[in-house]
Amino acid sequence: MNRWTANRWAAATVVIAAGLAATDCGYHTAGSAVELPQNIHTIAIPGFVSQSQTFRIEQLLTDAVVREFNARTQYRVIHESKGDADAVLKATVLSASATPLAYDSQTGRAASALITVSIQVTLTDRQGKVLLDNPSYLFHDKYELSRDLPSFFQEDSPAVYRLSRDFARTLVANILEAY
Repeated sequence: MNRWTANRWAAATVVIAAGLAATDCGYHTAGSAVELPQNIHTIAIPGFVSQSQTFRIEQLLTDAVVREFNARTQYRVIHESKGDADAVLKATVLSASATPLAYDSQTGRAASALITVSIQVTLTDRQGKVLLDNPSYLFHDKYELSRDLPSFFQEDSPAVYRLSRDFARTLVANILEAY
């Protein structure tokens, strides 16, 4: 074996060894290597409950979480917690409020507001073992209030949609990365 061939074999061996070592060091592609316990294939996500007075917020949050699970995971999502679900994800909207952030100096009216939503979440397996419990997810989103009444566009609904997507992304990531 000549010197050039020996150097190639040595380099190839180092590259292969480094590759094998890197695959077992805990690094993984986002959203693919981390999963719930092996026995979970179906997750029930019944409609969330709301203790707030905000219209349909629990429906928007439920829909966003279901969409995020379907987009990021291979789990089968069902809406009923009875029957063949391996785990059940339940959430309660504890509060939702809008607070003025800034005021228009000319009119004294609010110019922007902050919506804040507090959510309690529990994920349990079929035997009732708690897999995830967070009693106080807290999410905020800012929105502008229109100054011109004839062209008024209510911005609070898009803010709630954005907040719902952010909550869903965070929740699904927390569930996947807890294991």
